[in-house]
Amino acid sequence: MTTTKLKAPVLVLNANYEPLNVCSTRRALGLILAEKASLIMNGRGVIQTVTRNFQAPSVVRLSRMIKRPHPQVKLTKQEVLRRDNHTCQYCGKKTIDLTIDHVIPRRLGGAHTWENLVAACPECNHRKGGHTAEQAHMTLLKKPLAPTASAEYFFGRYLTQNQGWLPFVEGW
Repeated sequence: MTTTKLKAPVLVLNANYEPLNVCSTRRALGLILAEKASLIMNGRGVIQTVTRNFQAPSVVRLSRMIKRPHPQVKLTKQEVLRRDNHTCQYCGKKTIDLTIDHVIPRRLGGAHTWENLVAACPECNHRKGGHTAEQAHMTLLKKPLAPTASAEYFFGRYLTQNQGWLPFVEGW
């Protein structure tokens, strides 16, 4: 049995088929064997052990309903870059060394919020400095807003390699 197959992502659904999170195949098999979840989709063949063969899950559904608050996207540098499509919001340049810029600098009372943070290339961030965008005569490509906490947003990065998840992720 290969360890890469055991580390493959598995979509975990709530009892009402709402997508909850992504776990490893090893964790999903543990949930299935403990009868806490059931196999919904086998998209990866078989995992062989010495005594048994198990279907390698791609999607599992929990047996009991899990109540949780409505998910929100955490405010992190990676999420700001993802929201801005890894593009400088001042000049439109795509680069790997983007920084985070406060549209209204903190020294001028700007908050550390989704609406005040944008991705910026080092050159634009340096040019803007400690000024507001208007003071530096720079304009934003789009107004910064908090991303919507949809299933497509949370699980979208997995969908390119797991097309079978699409019916479970769309519409939530």
